[in-house]
Amino acid sequence: MLVGLAAGALSGSLGVGSGIIVVPALVLLLACPLMVPMAALGVFQYARTPGVLLQWGPIALLVAGAVIGVLAGTRIMARVPDIWLQRAFAIFLLVVAIRMLWTGNAKRTEPEKSVAAAKADAGK
Repeated sequence: MLVGLAAGALSGSLGVGSGIIVVPALVLLLACPLMVPMAALGVFQYARTPGVLLQWGPIALLVAGAVIGVLAGTRIMARVPDIWLQRAFAIFLLVVAIRMLWTGNAKRTEPEKSVAAAKADAGK
């Protein structure tokens, strides 16, 4: 439950995929290579937030790509030894971490209207 809380908080506040937390935690702490789909809950919550405008076309394309990716990924998983999958995932996380550190000072592009701005407008 604590892993889920941490994953949800990081996913919701930082915009990172909760899988970055959940997958390693499930593998390391519970020896369970299972991914729980939490992205749908995040999209639902963002859709309910005043002033946050979701672009449903790109979201639909992302979901379609994810479905195809899951189908391909399960076939790969059945053929590749676990140690190589773990190493590939570790390298992926390392690349993401380095990129985040490298571009950490770059100006972040803001959505059309931030949640804080939407709340301020709602109070007027």
